[in-house]
Amino acid sequence: MILTQLLHDETGFIVSAELVLIATILVIGLIVGLSEVQHAVVQELNDVGDAIGSINQSFLYTGFAGRKARGQGRFKSITFGSAFGDAFDDCDNDQCALTCMPPVPEGPKFRGGRGGF
Repeated sequence: MILTQLLHDETGFIVSAELVLIATILVIGLIVGLSEVQHAVVQELNDVGDAIGSINQSFLYTGFAGRKARGQGRFKSITFGSAFGDAFDDCDNDQCALTCMPPVPEGPKFRGGRGGF
């Protein structure tokens, strides 16, 4: 009697099927959502790289000279100035192309032996 009641009991099956369907939909949605998050993060990091690449790192400072008190034309100390002009780099502001090579078809293969190809 208990065995027949167990065999005819289907309440657990419906709940299991619903859970499998809901879990499948959630996993598919999670994969799509994580893909979109990855694209958004890559785009934001690209923006940060563009901002860093557009910083002008040029500098200039003038020299300083201190003459002796008696004015004999001699210097006590001299600091020379310096300058640097920042040139535009290759990959500043998305100027470089990071792409894969196109596919190349294979040619005929040599089999070896007497027959050649």
